[in-house]
Amino acid sequence: MGSGVQLLQRLATIFSLGFPIMLTMLSQGVMNLVDAALVAPMGEDALAAVGAGNYANFVAVSLVAGLSAAIQAQVARHVGRGQLTECAMPVNHGLLITLCFALPLAVVLLFAAPWLLKLFAQGSPAYNTEATDYFQIRATGLPAAAMSLSFRGFWNGIGEPKEYLKVLVCTHLGNVLVSFLLIYGKLGLPAMGIQGAALGTVLSLYSGALLNGWILSKQARKYGFLTHWRNPVALKRLIFLAIPDSLQQTLFALGMMMLFAIVAQLGISEMAIAHVLLTISLVLVLPGQGLGMAANTLVSQSLGARQPGTARRWGQQVMYTASVVLLLLCLPLILLPEQVLTLFFQDPALRAKAVTPLQLTCLGIVLDAPSLVFVQALLGAGANRTVLTIRFSTQWLFLLPLSWLTGPALGFGLNAVWVVSTLHRVISSTSFLVVWRSQKWCKIEV
Repeated sequence: MGSGVQLLQRLATIFSLGFPIMLTMLSQGVMNLVDAALVAPMGEDALAAVGAGNYANFVAVSLVAGLSAAIQAQVARHVGRGQLTECAMPVNHGLLITLCFALPLAVVLLFAAPWLLKLFAQGSPAYNTEATDYFQIRATGLPAAAMSLSFRGFWNGIGEPKEYLKVLVCTHLGNVLVSFLLIYGKLGLPAMGIQGAALGTVLSLYSGALLNGWILSKQARKYGFLTHWRNPVALKRLIFLAIPDSLQQTLFALGMMMLFAIVAQLGISEMAIAHVLLTISLVLVLPGQGLGMAANTLVSQSLGARQPGTARRWGQQVMYTASVVLLLLCLPLILLPEQVLTLFFQDPALRAKAVTPLQLTCLGIVLDAPSLVFVQALLGAGANRTVLTIRFSTQWLFLLPLSWLTGPALGFGLNAVWVVSTLHRVISSTSFLVVWRSQKWCKIEV
């Protein structure tokens, strides 16, 4: 009886922390789905152009994405040790990194956009121009994204993800409205097409970052927000934690970009389908990643309190929970794929072509639950290099070569590429399960 009560208490803890993070992650993924859905009536060329720009932007944001998990891990360790007045110091350092790295990087990407988007050269010159313009606008939002990642790491680390979620929901609702007005030229505004979708998203990012910063300045002074800066050792440790994670996320994003480029060799229709499927995939995995971020906090706090056994149990229980959640989310899409695809494709031939890859995507996501959770749990434990090694090897040495071989090279088409993608998820999850059970991560200092 006691063990059953304890299990229910742990599940309540997982969901009280993980559910707001899941909603936060879903909210961010919906941003790209909104762009896709709003642009879809403009045709497959526009949809493919937004897809190309989105994956290029995915790579750009990944260059600073390691900040979130690194800050979250450090903040949670401070909480576990009872060092509450130092909890916001990693956020302060994150803002310094934004100023010194993310801002110059945004300028570089702005000028490098035409060269980067040549990877997706396809169809008419208008498509190529629109894809480049979309990415250039999105690249200007990189500093705002870096700031938001820092703020998210803090709220998650202290176990208050609801505060971040409130801001994010408001800004994303604004994104839907502003993007719609700018895309189609409502209320006297110019009709900007896909450039309007990009501009609406960027304005949403900056409004969210500024609002979050204002709230923290009011509520997080007691944690040292904007007051505790001078700790070179902590700053160096944050950078060394963030670099491997940013590198693995960048390589993952580049891999997604390369996968999209491989599909581009199959034709413009396949590009449009792949964009929708990959966007749906990235949204569906977000609840798993959100629960993984909850595991990051729970594991980090347990290790900060010198309780490695508790940390191991948290990781396992969050993984089981994520498996059930992802199954419940994916099952309707597996059983009713055409109803979902109707939201994105008016052409019945395109819908029919996308059915099997969508079902494979959903199956793969359910099997990917251990990977999604243990990536974040291991980042919380400081095993960033292990995560980098597994993510790189499974994606770049298995997924991409076999996708190219089965797709463009041998001509088996889109379905074959998605079969390889599903196998890749199985291999990745198995690898992370083995690492987690080894428990070598328990001894790493953060």
